[in-house]
Amino acid sequence: MANQQDRNLLAVIGDEDSVTGLLLAGIGNVGPNQSKNFLVVDSKTQIPTIEAAFEDFTSRKDIAILLINQHVAEKIRPLVDKYQEPFPALLEIPSKDHPYDPSKDSILKRVQKLFGE
Repeated sequence: MANQQDRNLLAVIGDEDSVTGLLLAGIGNVGPNQSKNFLVVDSKTQIPTIEAAFEDFTSRKDIAILLINQHVAEKIRPLVDKYQEPFPALLEIPSKDHPYDPSKDSILKRVQKLFGE
């Protein structure tokens, strides 16, 4: 089992602008077996491809945080809502063309349920 010190990467699943911005900020990593820590999603990206990337990133022991554009998370909402692990932490982020909607955020829904809201 990996410990928290081994988790030193961010991963991102999102539109081209979001992924490009984060890669320019320095989060990009390509592992020894060509495994990347990012997936660019566009209108042609198939749902199984997004699901596979989500499953891969959430099972990797080197990723501390997974960022996903909220509109992309909506495409795989059952999978996102089912995810309950503390690591990697899952954060839904807005994109340039899709503003953040707190009513759709699975983590915020869980917090509200804890506080009985």
